[in-house]
Parts: sequence; C-alpha cells; structure tokens
Amino acid sequence: MRAQFGCFNTCGQLLGPADIATAAARLAKAALVGLTLVIGGATTQAQTVASLPSASKVVEKSTAKPVLAWTKFCDRHPEECAVDVAEPATITMTADMWRTIMAVNRRVNTRIRPMTDKAHWGVVDSWDFPEDGAGDCEDYQLLKRRMLVERGLPRRAMRMTVVIDELNEGHAVLMIRTDRGDYILDNKTSAVLPWEQTGYVFVKREGQDNTAWVSLGGVTSPVSTANR
Repeated sequence: MRAQFGCFNTCGQLLGPADIATAAARLAKAALVGLTLVIGGATTQAQTVASLPSASKVVEKSTAKPVLAWTKFCDRHPEECAVDVAEPATITMTADMWRTIMAVNRRVNTRIRPMTDKAHWGVVDSWDFPEDGAGDCEDYQLLKRRMLVERGLPRRAMRMTVVIDELNEGHAVLMIRTDRGDYILDNKTSAVLPWEQTGYVFVKREGQDNTAWVSLGGVTSPVSTANR
C-alpha cells in the first residue's frame, strides 16, 4: 500500500469542472505507470542507481505565476528563492548521491506529522519549514531541499513544483533535475520516481534562470496547493 504520508484536501474546489475533466483524462492515461506508487514503499529499499528507471526531462512551456504563499515564503526566506546561475542546473547521479536523496526523502516523510495549514496556522495555504515537526506537502519538500543543500546538492537543480494529484487536487512536490532525467520527491511515498511515473499532471515549477516560475503545460494552475 502507499505510505500514508502527507497532505489533506483543502482546496480541491479551486479547480473548475473543465480543469478536473482534463486532469482526470491525463491521470487515466498515466494509471498504469502510476501503479508504481502503490508498491513504492516495498521498492524503496531496492532502488539503486543501476536499477533507477530512465526519466525524461520536463519541457518548459512559458512563464507562470507563482503560488501566492510561495511569494510570501520568499519574503521571509529570500535565500531559499534566489537562483545562483553559477550552480549546475542538473545533478550528476552517482550511487552516493542516490543514497543521499533516498535517505533524506525517507527521513522527512517519516518524521514530519501531516497537518493542514488551516489546522496549523489558521490559513488555507502557507509555505514554510516544519520547524515544529508538523506540516503539509510543500513544507515536507522545502525541508528536503534544505537538507539536501546542506549535503552539497545545488539548490538550482532542485525545484519546487505544483501538480494536480490523483484526487484532482493541487499538490506540491520537489523535482530533482539530473543527468538521468527529472525525478520527484513526494511526501506521499518514499520511493523516488521519474516524473512521468507519478501519475500527476505537472502544472508549473520554479525556473532555473531567475526567480520566475515556468509552466509545464498542465491544466489551469490552482491558486494554492492542497494540504495533502
């Protein structure tokens, strides 16, 4: 079964009927590869660089408006949002690098308690580090990125990303861009998956050349990420 990490629904209603229909159609096409998530917990330990499935790179479409809560997060933590173009835009995957990524993903997923922003802070959407040990989807991913930066990975190659999940709701994941393709760290599973095997519709993510966000060609962006 999928590990029970993560976020609760608070803003699924932000998607209109047409968006939901589009997302549902795309998710249906991804259903077979999306089954990887179901056995993710069982395969996590077995994943190695040699067995890592090949991933493609997500294609950017155009500029996109960032989530409002992200903008407020950047006001509080500008160093987390700055883009250093001197850093590599992709990570060269090695066995040690893969073990580090897997370990951080598992550690954060198992140690942070899932809690909605409404229950936590009294607001629909707030992005921040789960300093008190509780948070929702984006908080997990922000902590993972900070921990990976502390372990020497370039922040520029790790991008906060907004998707539409299997429930047709907004969700935040961390995209790691590598020489083997783009992989996803998710609080819903401790398996690290190629982006196209998540079953999600990819909406937008942080850019790599400046602080603007970029569209990934998904459905109309939700105003905020769901607390899942």
